[in-house]
Amino acid sequence: MTVHDHLLRDKAPIPTTAWAAVDDEARERLTPLLTARRLADWTGTAGWKASSVDLGRSHRLAGPPPGAAAGSARARLRRVQPLVEFRVPFTVSREEIDDLQRGSQDPEFDDLARAAREAAEIENRAIFHGWPDAGITGITEISPYDAVPLGEDPAKYPGAVARAVDQLRRQGIEGPYALAIAPAGYTRIVETTEHGGYPLFEHLSRILGGQVHRAPGLDGALVVSQRGSDFLLDVGQDLAIGYHDHDGQVVHLYFEESFTFRAVEPDAAVVLR
Repeated sequence: MTVHDHLLRDKAPIPTTAWAAVDDEARERLTPLLTARRLADWTGTAGWKASSVDLGRSHRLAGPPPGAAAGSARARLRRVQPLVEFRVPFTVSREEIDDLQRGSQDPEFDDLARAAREAAEIENRAIFHGWPDAGITGITEISPYDAVPLGEDPAKYPGAVARAVDQLRRQGIEGPYALAIAPAGYTRIVETTEHGGYPLFEHLSRILGGQVHRAPGLDGALVVSQRGSDFLLDVGQDLAIGYHDHDGQVVHLYFEESFTFRAVEPDAAVVLR
């Protein structure tokens, strides 16, 4: 995990070996869960101090400041999109930390796993369904097309996905395409074979020309173009672990991230309900 001074990691009663185990466990838990960032272009990390993203736009103001001579002056206000930050707390047992120093290879980080799921769902849900209080509009909110019925019968998934892909192609949105689908739907896909034993997963991948992703935090499914530059994930600080405090039994840590999301080309995604 990325280390930043404001996270106060050096104040935690966690030796280097144990910190490495905590970071490795966090990375292992988060990587398969952060589905939405695989569908968006990563614009890089601007750092914890970054507060907003320049939108390259402005709007006209009525005139100069009150009391100033109007004259021929014209004024415009630059538009920016703020980053939102969040923390998800969790605890690590001090006994577990001691055991790691003794050489334990199977640490029990159950609360870390719970926090990782929560943190990943926050990011995913903001990108997929928006976060009004944070000024984020999600992909499902901004897609201009009528939603394609998906249902729960996996035998109908290829037809629904093919209709979504066709809709994008008819609008001039090139592929490859990806399917993001809620965990229950993903399970149906991987457990199902079609006539003759042909895996449904492979059939969908051929239709898309791209990948099928399990997407925690997504309601239903999305078909999204992967040509690039349509959806942007702007990160200040990537997910990192910080220290809060400790007592005789546990160390209180937290996941922290700052980010925002922009849908530059709404036409590049179709919602499947």
